[in-house]
Amino acid sequence: MLISLENIAPSPIPQSHLESSEIWNSTLTFESKSSILISADSGKGKSTLLHLIYGLRKDYSGNLFIDSGNAEELGFQQWENLRRESLSMVFQDLRLFSQLSARENIELIPQFNPNSPSISEMSERLGMIDFLEQPALTLSHGQRQRIALMRALRKPFKWLLLDEPFSHLDKNNQELACDLIKEVTEYNEAGIILSSLGATPSIMFEKNFIL
Repeated sequence: MLISLENIAPSPIPQSHLESSEIWNSTLTFESKSSILISADSGKGKSTLLHLIYGLRKDYSGNLFIDSGNAEELGFQQWENLRRESLSMVFQDLRLFSQLSARENIELIPQFNPNSPSISEMSERLGMIDFLEQPALTLSHGQRQRIALMRALRKPFKWLLLDEPFSHLDKNNQELACDLIKEVTEYNEAGIILSSLGATPSIMFEKNFIL
């Protein structure tokens, strides 16, 4: 599943951001199964880029192609199918339901990925097994990040989009999360696009772009 950008520029965006970017106003293709790191300071558009690819924003010039189809021509149901079967995302704001338990948040996905480890196995590996029945509201931000990650890994995907997923994790927990991400994406024969404020996670990225 290819993702191609042709002279994409979100609106509005300062001209200085366009001039300094390796992505905006450029022609790029993200190959299937590849791992892409997007590095940038706050406010440069990391979340915007991932939201464009996920189909949540339409306010841009240029052309975005997903598997050779122009994103502007995709209808509501086509985007729903892509997000159900091919795109999975960990949002920067996580988008958990605070009153539901950690387990209930993970189980909210509309379609289960048979290639994913069980909730219990992932929770054990990420140090979250004792927190599954707690409401998300009572968890720390780092714990909520791990819940959001497990939810994203539990659904089918060809691309995993991660928006600053480790900002509140210490080095050890970040490495545990990276090991799980690598295992599931390789098993799914999927690609990764991860945004970061500058720190490089312990994943072998094939390409690193400065946004």
